[in-house]
Amino acid sequence: MTEPLVRIRDLHKYYWLEGQELHVLRGIDLDIDHGERISIIGPSGSGKSTFLHVLGTLDTPTQGSVSFEGKDVFGQPSGRLAAFRNQTIGFVFQFHHLLPEFSALENVMMPPLIHRTAPGAAARRATEMLERVGLGHRLRHRPGELSGGEQQRVSIARALAMHPRLLLADEPTGNLDESTAEGIHALLDDMNRELDLTIVLVTHRSELAQRLPRQLKMHEGQLSAVDPAMPTAAGVS
Repeated sequence: MTEPLVRIRDLHKYYWLEGQELHVLRGIDLDIDHGERISIIGPSGSGKSTFLHVLGTLDTPTQGSVSFEGKDVFGQPSGRLAAFRNQTIGFVFQFHHLLPEFSALENVMMPPLIHRTAPGAAARRATEMLERVGLGHRLRHRPGELSGGEQQRVSIARALAMHPRLLLADEPTGNLDESTAEGIHALLDDMNRELDLTIVLVTHRSELAQRLPRQLKMHEGQLSAVDPAMPTAAGVS
């Protein structure tokens, strides 16, 4: 059998808040194959964002394992883990977190520069990604000069600047109108096909979640498959 891109076993995450234990993720098992597109829906507070942060190594699990092509992700020293994250995982969030004083090109150059790529090569890579997302004519514009949809496209280009294997998107269209959101999701579909990109997307929009071939539901810290016979995901806000 082919090794999945990501294998998660018995994943738990606890927090302690004012002396109280908060059990956010409760024994998640999941395999993610190469090139898959997966959506995760669920009500606020169900653990979706926490799961994405652990999957993306921005947070560590309290218990359980995450392996990438058979290698234990969290068994690496912190320096190697940071390098793995930079080179292998891209992130797109609801709020684009672009640096307002820098141009679109300079924002997208940041991940390669952090990786100590030479500035000229970083600029070429960033230009390529901005052209891929349809913003080759907006390289020198700062975020304040771009529309909301264009800003999110810049954030997607930045997430893809290191040619990651896995893209994690947390409510990437939550602040966009329906037409612009549709364009962003179509762009992610294109990136999946063109770059063989594996995508895990968290959204509150059940109609958009249904566009992805594999749909999961998060409820009280546990993941389950969405019943395709259900017209919508009950309980999703």
